[in-house]
Amino acid sequence: MNIGKNFRKFKKNAKALSPVIASIILIAVTVAVSVVVAAWMGALTIGFMGNAEQASITNVNFIANTGMNVTVQNTGTNAVTISSATIDGNNVNLAATGPTNSLVIVKGSSACVTLTTTAAQQLVGNFTDGAQYTINLLTAKGHTIVYTATYSPSPQL
Repeated sequence: MNIGKNFRKFKKNAKALSPVIASIILIAVTVAVSVVVAAWMGALTIGFMGNAEQASITNVNFIANTGMNVTVQNTGTNAVTISSATIDGNNVNLAATGPTNSLVIVKGSSACVTLTTTAAQQLVGNFTDGAQYTINLLTAKGHTIVYTATYSPSPQL
């Protein structure tokens, strides 16, 4: 009989979870679910951003008042195609030079692109010593690569 009396006493003292503990458990579950959703969304974002073009101009050599040789490096995971170019907002002719002879720059490589002005542009003005020129290369996917170069002719001997 003593066992039955102790059992009833134990059952009488047993209580449900307090509201504070229940709130802590709900918050912990909410945080865990939000971490899982954030990780899933991050994976989706990286998947979409992985196709972004990542190219930059690494070097510019001026060609005696007729244009520039521009070295473009592709550091992304996809090929980059150069579709048009401007110097200080003026459209210029675009040609690839070098071993690849292509305006498509494969991932992890670089290419030399020659920008030449037209005859009419050459008559209007030549490159000025110490002046800065803004080069814009437009890719086939609509990304713009911007670079500013300062004209500094080599000294005459």
